[in-house]
Amino acid sequence: MTSFILSAIKAMPTDDYVGFTFFVGTMAMMAASAFFFLSINMVEGKWKTSLLVSGLITFIAAVHYYYMRDYWAEVGESPTFFRYVDWTLTVPLMCVEFYLILKAAGAKTGLLWKLIWASVVMLVTGYIGEAVYTDQAAMWGLFSGIAYFYIVYLIMFGEAKALADKSSASVQRAHGILCKFVLIGWGIYPLGYMIGTTGWYDFVDGIGLNMDVVYNIGDAINKIGFGLVIYSLAVSKD
Repeated sequence: MTSFILSAIKAMPTDDYVGFTFFVGTMAMMAASAFFFLSINMVEGKWKTSLLVSGLITFIAAVHYYYMRDYWAEVGESPTFFRYVDWTLTVPLMCVEFYLILKAAGAKTGLLWKLIWASVVMLVTGYIGEAVYTDQAAMWGLFSGIAYFYIVYLIMFGEAKALADKSSASVQRAHGILCKFVLIGWGIYPLGYMIGTTGWYDFVDGIGLNMDVVYNIGDAINKIGFGLVIYSLAVSKD
């Protein structure tokens, strides 16, 4: 670990704020994973799987951030492929969290698969627009956005919301906070997508942001934040 930190510092120019966010993201995800895994034995059995999934989300992200930081340092380009591989693994797991906390209220696997498939469609179409057919970024971004809003509908107004209303007060609070992460926190990613693609998104260039910085901040907020909400629910007294 020490050698990794020293090599990262030596290889990173002092003005490389993109590389800095990759490095901080790696360390933050590692620390969060350790916290979630070590906390599993401190919570009731019904929440152990939820906390395990939280640890897996941040652990998978930490591994990918390690490679993305190196890719950025060596190539100087956005590690789009590695990032979407990370999201394809971690975002469906974040959807699994909704199913796990609502399982006691009668959540069926049908809800789980709706959320997972919608997240996969959202990510695959986003990748196509960002890395494959970049001249059609607006169209593929629209498809990705439709899948995203379908997830928002399910958790805030649809089946998941109905189940949450029948749950305990602590589950209702956790569900509400997770919904806000999806609605607001996940909203960071379309901004990164617009910055990183061309077409009618060009007006965003004037903001002066970097796509990878936006994505890195979004990942840290959402993945670690999701896990902390689950941890808070697991240790609650309700």
